[in-house]
Amino acid sequence: MIVRTLDEITDTEADIKTPNWRSKRIVLAKDKAGFSMHETTLYAGTVNDFWYANHIEAVFVVSGEGEITNTETGETFELKPGSLYLLDQHDKHQLRPKTDVRTVCVFNPPVTGKEVHDENGVYPLVVEDDA
Repeated sequence: MIVRTLDEITDTEADIKTPNWRSKRIVLAKDKAGFSMHETTLYAGTVNDFWYANHIEAVFVVSGEGEITNTETGETFELKPGSLYLLDQHDKHQLRPKTDVRTVCVFNPPVTGKEVHDENGVYPLVVEDDA
């Protein structure tokens, strides 16, 4: 059994901070759960372009408001507490938080915590060593 708190993760290498968002990686590939889970906060007024070409991501909005646009189709959806979006087709998307938006995200395959978004907003597929 693994038990963790957000307080334990805060300001560790599992707490990733950028000017637009902050992601606390609660479950990572090294935990061998078959998915990773993160608490991510997107900051109000930012524009965030992402494309998870190598991962499926489910995102549940806990607090805040904003919108997500599928950048290939132009469809835009409002996000508020209780909203969930599933990027089941590796959808290119843009997130625009109106307020700080706090989410819980699940990735499959799991991320290792070492990934960095490239110029297209993509995480590379990084596999955790079994060593």
